[in-house]
Amino acid sequence: MEKEFIEKMQAKLLEEKATILKSLSDQHSEFKKIVEGGAPGDEVDIASDVIDGQLLESLGAQDSQRLQMINNALDRIKQGRYGICLICKQEIPKERLESIPYAFMCVDCKSQDERRNR
Repeated sequence: MEKEFIEKMQAKLLEEKATILKSLSDQHSEFKKIVEGGAPGDEVDIASDVIDGQLLESLGAQDSQRLQMINNALDRIKQGRYGICLICKQEIPKERLESIPYAFMCVDCKSQDERRNR
């Protein structure tokens, strides 16, 4: 996968993460104080370091899961494994990653997984 595409997806992931964290800070004044206490521009880094289980629960299950998937995708970028299906090890189509940048399975493996879990 090209470096330019991966950088584009990383920016998109960071933007989604910042949106979730901003929503959290808007909802929780204590968290907002922690975020605002950091240096300008460090908001996402500080927030990532201080989020604990209790705050993640307050996000709701869906946002919590999405935040975890975003963090996992960012880790895969750092490890050079972004865009590779964790099941079949094939490249995930760019179209899928553009619509779901934190996807970790190709469409076929995800479909099989969903059928198994019904």
